[in-house]
Amino acid sequence: MGSGRWRWHRWLGPAISVAPGARVDRFEVFFDLVFVFSFFIITRATAVQITGTALLHGMLVLAVLWWTWVVHSVVATRVRLGQGFVPVLMVVGMAALFCFALALPQAFGDPRAGAAGPVVVAVTYVVIRAVHFILYLHVVWSSPIERRQMTRFAPEMVFSTLLLLGAGLIPPRIDDLGMAAMVRDGLWVAVVLLQYAAGILGGTWGWGVTSAEHWTERYELILIIALGESVISVGVGSNLLGQPPTWPAVAAAALGIFFTAALWWAHYDVIGPAARIALHAAEGHARVAMARDAYAYFYLPMIAGIILFALGAEGIVHEIADPSVPLRVPAHGPSVPLLFGGVICYLCGNMLFQWRTLGTVSWTRVGAVLLLALGIPVGSHLPGLATLTLLTVICVGLVMVEVVTMEEGRRALHELVFEEKTTHEAHEAAWRARWKERGTDETGTST
Repeated sequence: MGSGRWRWHRWLGPAISVAPGARVDRFEVFFDLVFVFSFFIITRATAVQITGTALLHGMLVLAVLWWTWVVHSVVATRVRLGQGFVPVLMVVGMAALFCFALALPQAFGDPRAGAAGPVVVAVTYVVIRAVHFILYLHVVWSSPIERRQMTRFAPEMVFSTLLLLGAGLIPPRIDDLGMAAMVRDGLWVAVVLLQYAAGILGGTWGWGVTSAEHWTERYELILIIALGESVISVGVGSNLLGQPPTWPAVAAAALGIFFTAALWWAHYDVIGPAARIALHAAEGHARVAMARDAYAYFYLPMIAGIILFALGAEGIVHEIADPSVPLRVPAHGPSVPLLFGGVICYLCGNMLFQWRTLGTVSWTRVGAVLLLALGIPVGSHLPGLATLTLLTVICVGLVMVEVVTMEEGRRALHELVFEEKTTHEAHEAAWRARWKERGTDETGTST
């Protein structure tokens, strides 16, 4: 058995551990391109016919996809994904994730159409989780504590896979269509509850966040990717490319960029950098618990909010860009509730994140959420362009109020971050200067 284990490790080769001050590897960003496609697929599949059931399905798929990304980020805290043998395994995972995303629109289709789509979802999910499991097991093989922690989470992987397979195979065997859909949806809900409950019940024992810098940067990048996907979704789904440019369409596109930028500012100006410092300051179990709660869990409602407001913005911009629809006609359907409700979801998730990392909640965010809630009935009676303007005014107004009221704290935080970056860059420059000195010593001449 020992020789077999040794051969297995020799075949995989050494894994490069993540250093305490490590940053995100370029291969990790490359891997995230598949998640961009996955977010896009979820938005596009939900936008085909927006109903309460379709939104439920979209959020269930997002929750399962997000948990896969959380597991991926946990693996990335222990091993460099772009070095050694790891990229080979991760490319297999990328291919599985891409196929997983392609099959998502069929995951909740008519059960009488067959089980091909749902089975592809389940099988590719198994491949993704197996890649992460094998890689992490190889990295922690010499650590009995971490190996025991992995065995505590193994049932979650096994049972979530079985539930997804059941969601694909059982409904086609049920004659009653309504009952079949209920069983399928119930199994997906069970998967989500199992995954996120396992993260809480598993505790923090045996886990560690070696590089707080890497962990925070990883999540900040995926949030930017989600915001960028919302811009793509609105631009593509609203048919702006299929219509000649008009001033209402151009104005709507500009407003979409303005309020998306305001939402970016709401997180990345103060809250994100301050939370990064808080995670750096935390140690041991406190750091792991904060990383799990604030980033792995509270980022999900922010991602969900982005997808929801993208769906709402897409519907409104589509009507504005349609020359056959008069500009005075109010936006109809679920577009306005989705637009305002999505931003509310985003800000509520951000407030939970702020509370968990900094122990505070900004009154400006609470006020903005209340104004957005009041904006839903108002916006439902306004023309589409006016509705977008109202939302943009609230979001930009939030940013402006915080810039004024938090001026002293913002300046102190930005100075601290600037000093940190300057010191880090000076240290890197001094380290790299050794290469030139070494070259000079070896050749006797300057290189």
